Amino acid sequence: MTTEQIAQANAELRGLPALDVVRWGLEQARGRAVVSTNFRPYEAVILHLVTRIQPDIRVLWVDHGYNRAATYRHAEDLRKRLGLNIHAYLPRLTPAHYDAVHGGMPEPTPENEERIKAFSTVMKLEPFQRGMREMAPTVWITALRKVQNPNRAGLDIVGADGNFGAEIKLSPVFHWSDAEMEAYLKANDLPNEWDYFDPAKADEKRECGLHAGWGGKAVGAH
Repeated sequence: MTTEQIAQANAELRGLPALDVVRWGLEQARGRAVVSTNFRPYEAVILHLVTRIQPDIRVLWVDHGYNRAATYRHAEDLRKRLGLNIHAYLPRLTPAHYDAVHGGMPEPTPENEERIKAFSTVMKLEPFQRGMREMAPTVWITALRKVQNPNRAGLDIVGADGNFGAEIKLSPVFHWSDAEMEAYLKANDLPNEWDYFDPAKADEKRECGLHAGWGGKAVGAH
């Protein structure tokens, strides 16, 4: 899509219910959509929305091996509840291998920025890029929301994917608040998971690379 087409699509979709936004995205996908997830808090919302319209949609999950036990249990619960068609991609190094060679998962502090980026490139971005290359989606559906961090606040419902080759990156709940996410979970009797931890982030205000320009460049140079 051109910049003008993206702007027009955002103007048209902004006031629509999220389910209608998902329906629009799946129509654009021509049978080649994926939804990505890491099973963090509120991910059940987007997974429920997309499977209401396309139950067999491909779900791209990078399991870097550092998830907490609660996150794995949550992923399995949602897989069974929603019948998720999960395509799990793992890093080429196991966590034990990475820990032995690179000194372990970097402590998540801003001072460790370069180490965290290096960790993310090997354990998260490379398997994600591999998954996107193999599944070759035209539309990549995400759970991005503008309230999550400053970088995401500058995005929108429809965007270009400059990192992984999709024609459209679609975020149907982009304008939703936490309260709206909570209400959706409650209305649809869906679980949440609060023990989630992302080792590829120093804090919730920075990006792991999937939705930032440096991510695609980092994998390309790896």
